[in-house]
Amino acid sequence: MNDYTASAPKRLTRSRDNQMVGGVCAGLADYFNLDVTLVRVLVVVGTVLGLGSLIIAYIAGWVLIPKA
Repeated sequence: MNDYTASAPKRLTRSRDNQMVGGVCAGLADYFNLDVTLVRVLVVVGTVLGLGSLIIAYIAGWVLIPKA
């Protein structure tokens, strides 16, 4: 017999439990199995160095990524 059990594919969703603004960073951290603090720091640093360009990406993620 085969012991293989099919699991559902991983879905990117915004977090309801660990959100600060929209749950986008927490959702990305869950999806990629990263620490949520690391993702938030990377977003802030990327926003500062990118002169605010990640703000548009964050808002797009907030609108497009469904809630968990």
